[in-house]
Amino acid sequence: MKARVDIDKIAKGLGAKRRGRVSVSSGHFGAAQLVAEIQARFRVPTGGGRATDPSWKKKRLVPLKEQTLSRLERLAHDIERKRQIHIEPMQVAAMLLERTLVDITEEDAGEIVESATNENRPER
Repeated sequence: MKARVDIDKIAKGLGAKRRGRVSVSSGHFGAAQLVAEIQARFRVPTGGGRATDPSWKKKRLVPLKEQTLSRLERLAHDIERKRQIHIEPMQVAAMLLERTLVDITEEDAGEIVESATNENRPER
């Protein structure tokens, strides 16, 4: 029988604070994980059309920096080229957003927003 790892005990021994679970998010393994998730979740609607996640019910316009959209377009293109899966840049964005929200705390989100707000604030 395999012994259970006590993450809280390890964190305490290291003088660390447990902040939540960690998942693969970038690099080759992160890309492979994203592709596997796309293959598992996306379905072609019964009436035809573009494959999508059937659980997505709301559509929203999201303002993006040009460089962010370019990065999403490159990711979508790479996925299509390597895995023969058609995916739109904003579908990649939606999946990345969902994955990030699972792992981020309210405190982390507040720090990110505050940091971005300060970067865009004009100097006095």
